[in-house]
Amino acid sequence: MVKVQPVWIGDHAAVAIEVNLPKTNLLAITAGHGYVMCGALDIQLLRERLADRGIVAARAVGVRNLDELADGTVESCTQAAENLGIRPGMSVRDALLRMLDAP
Repeated sequence: MVKVQPVWIGDHAAVAIEVNLPKTNLLAITAGHGYVMCGALDIQLLRERLADRGIVAARAVGVRNLDELADGTVESCTQAAENLGIRPGMSVRDALLRMLDAP
C-alpha cells in the first residue's frame, strides 16, 4: 500500500509518502528542493557516487511512521544539504524548512 498525505512544516505543506513493504516501511517527506527519508536512504551513495547531482537529502533513523519521521532528528545528510545549513542532530522539521527556503 502507498499513502501520500500533506505534512505541515510551519506554514508550508510538504508531501509525505509511505510505502508499506514486507517487514518494513519506506518513509519520505519532500519539501521544496529536497527530501528527508527513513534509514533506507543510502546517504553514502548520494555523497560519493552521485555527489555531482547536488541532491539535497537527509536521513532519520529509527522512525516507523510519517509522524515519527516528521518529528525525528537528522542522522546524516548530503553535501548539498550541508550547503543549506542542514546538519546531523538538527530536527527534521528544521531541515525541511531549510529545503523549502532554498533558492
